[in-house]
Amino acid sequence: MTQTPAYLESKSHYKILDGLRGVAALLVVTFHILEANNGGSRFAQIINHGYLAVDFFFLLSGFVVAYAYDDRWGKMGQWDFYKRRLIRLQPMVIMGSIIGAIFFYLQASPTVFPLISATPVWKMLLVMVIGCTLIPIPISMDIRGWQEMHPLDGPAWSLFFEYIANILYAVIVRHFSKTVLAIFVAIFAGLLINYLVTGPQGDVIGGWSINKQQMSIGFTRLLYPFFAGILLSRLGKLIHIKSAFAVCSILVFIVLAIPRIGGTEHLWMNGLYEAFVIIIMFPLIVAIGAGGELTGKTATKVCQFFGDISYPIYITHYPLIYWYTAWVIDNKVPMGYSLCIGSVVLVSSIAIAYACLKLYDEPVREWLRKRFLVKKA
Repeated sequence: MTQTPAYLESKSHYKILDGLRGVAALLVVTFHILEANNGGSRFAQIINHGYLAVDFFFLLSGFVVAYAYDDRWGKMGQWDFYKRRLIRLQPMVIMGSIIGAIFFYLQASPTVFPLISATPVWKMLLVMVIGCTLIPIPISMDIRGWQEMHPLDGPAWSLFFEYIANILYAVIVRHFSKTVLAIFVAIFAGLLINYLVTGPQGDVIGGWSINKQQMSIGFTRLLYPFFAGILLSRLGKLIHIKSAFAVCSILVFIVLAIPRIGGTEHLWMNGLYEAFVIIIMFPLIVAIGAGGELTGKTATKVCQFFGDISYPIYITHYPLIYWYTAWVIDNKVPMGYSLCIGSVVLVSSIAIAYACLKLYDEPVREWLRKRFLVKKA
């Protein structure tokens, strides 16, 4: 009995893009840690635009999906594509839901999470099982009080939209010419600008609840960056500079860390800034990252490590954040002391992510690859 690959082997990675995904993921964790001390005000948040990392992830995903699959459709069908994407993403979705369930009752808080203490175990386990499928739950099934579609692991909302984008790509968008795709990308950019400049928030925060407003925000955040990433990959207009990883990392940090612009009286100013970042800066950063080269062993190892933990840390860190946020707010912990514990949360998040990667994610994905992506002959 011999085995032959059912499909082509995975293509080589853009290592700098992998590293940048890790940089952005670590900034997301830091953003969420600091969020506990903002007094409930997005205007006072340190690393104020950390949430834009999600939009950066969408653009990276579009770019990588187009690079990996655009030229393979003659050798695979839609179900083959779906299997590949599920094997890549779904194991850690399941782990994120399980970790969320383990930490759930430790996060009980009368002020921050009022529903936890009144939630029976059977209902929490039901939500965990549903979370493992990535099917969003309605607000009526909320067990935390934040109206999240995945109340055990909040960031899973972006994976829900990522799956939708992958389906749209496989069913429709892969057939688009560059011209047609560019027209749609321009339309999506217009919708994004309109929401950011004329909308009620002046930012793209939102997308994690199953209601009309939040779903609208989610799709507005998804459509431009994901399909702009596809277009960028197809155009192939990459930028070649020295020290690309360092330059791009600095740019990512700057655009995510800039304080809120315009205050409460001029929301459109911050909206205009975010539109500029998502529409111009993120494609520029990806073009530089994809066009750059790693020349040193240290930089290569850093990019590989950051890339390896980027998805695991993003999808598993939030149960710790729930606990940390409740602790800070309930006990009115001053920032100086809370950040000491926050640094422990950051290190713990990295450790949990790495352990999940090596002990669970990689072995499971390898087993699934052999089981479903390799034909026996």
